[in-house]
Amino acid sequence: MRTRPLYDVVAVLARLGVGIVFMAHGWQKIEAGVTATGRSFDALGVPVPTVAAVYSAFVELLGGAALIVGLGLPLTGALLFIDMAGAFVFVHADRGLFMVDGKSVQNGYELVLALAMVSLLFAAGGGGRLTLDQWVVAKRLRRPGPGDEDDEDEEDAAKFVESLRQAELKPAKKPRRSPKPPAIPAPDASEKPDKPADDPDDVLVASRRKPAQRRRASTTQPSKRPADDTDTPS
Repeated sequence: MRTRPLYDVVAVLARLGVGIVFMAHGWQKIEAGVTATGRSFDALGVPVPTVAAVYSAFVELLGGAALIVGLGLPLTGALLFIDMAGAFVFVHADRGLFMVDGKSVQNGYELVLALAMVSLLFAAGGGGRLTLDQWVVAKRLRRPGPGDEDDEDEEDAAKFVESLRQAELKPAKKPRRSPKPPAIPAPDASEKPDKPADDPDDVLVASRRKPAQRRRASTTQPSKRPADDTDTPS
């Protein structure tokens, strides 16, 4: 049973090897010249040879580089598969399987077939996770879009409303009662409290009383004089 990290490493090595082969063939066609490559394709019976020469040269060169870094693997693999399928049908199909049979060069389709199937595998997603495509996708997922910011605002508002509802549903907390002061034991009646000594500071100083006012005798009523016993009737 294969493990995912091991598969990713093997996929990188496979992309590297196949990419180098494609880049070498593409650079060979560009170095020879597009015009010369078109004439060669025309001699082999390839339709529209100039267009086929331009397509095969640049797709193989740039597609091989894209395979190595893992950029646009579905599209890159599909373009390389079409390139190899055209080479198989128009050039190598009637020449047998082997490139070299004994001492004679047959220019068979074994290399073209292998490269076409590997390109199709990469186009189907067999390039592993260690690719530039995976890095770009992961970066886009981490970057919030305008719609994501609105969703986050709505989620924050919903959480705030939910917190308010929970606060309303919670019962009100009872106020804590202050602890009662410790009870003072009542004094025992049998025990007489010791009379404290007179403290000169605790002696109350009585205020000087005002002298009582004497009642004034009423001057309106005349005082009665006692009858004179010495007076005799006339």
